[in-house]
Amino acid sequence: MRIILFGPPGVGKGTQAKLLIAEFNAIHISTGDLLREAVKNKTPLGLKAMQYMDAGNLVPDNIMIELLEGVFKAKANDSFILDGFPRTVAQAKALDDMFEKMGFKLDAVISLRVEHDVVIKRLSSRRMCRTCGRIYSLDQLGENTKQCRHCGGELYLRHDDEPDVIKHRLEVYLNQTKPLKEFYRKTGRFMQIDGMQEIGYVHKQILDILYPT
Repeated sequence: MRIILFGPPGVGKGTQAKLLIAEFNAIHISTGDLLREAVKNKTPLGLKAMQYMDAGNLVPDNIMIELLEGVFKAKANDSFILDGFPRTVAQAKALDDMFEKMGFKLDAVISLRVEHDVVIKRLSSRRMCRTCGRIYSLDQLGENTKQCRHCGGELYLRHDDEPDVIKHRLEVYLNQTKPLKEFYRKTGRFMQIDGMQEIGYVHKQILDILYPT
């Protein structure tokens, strides 16, 4: 099973990816993680990417495609969930070309839809521990919203969970993915699900797409 999973911040994409990984014994391919690992390990591609990142520029598509190609060649027979790529139509076309060359078939492009006000409320209600990194919702904490229940560390609101920042991230996501969704919709591979439903129900909807009756 080979899937591209789309979803804005806060929709629960990571949770669904974990469930799918367990369901299909799949690998989770995050381009962000791949890039960070390549830079950390100072691989030839990582060093090339670092030049652009240090200058504050986006890493070119050809480097990202080459990174992915290395993973796919090493995991040729594995099921995978691709997360964080593609982000543009040009990247999607390059990915299709690579899949065709390698004999891969993309089973589905699944997008988790979300209501912005719900995500803003959900993410801005999160608190992270400065010491152990655990994340809580305010509903979990009750009256004590300042102290981690696990280690006693200080809890704080992350900058990227502030309402104005979340709103901007959602707008950027929509602007990036709108033409991409149209590209995949025209090829009959695009499916959209209400990502704000209960976790198990969303997972069942994804399985229904992958295994239609």
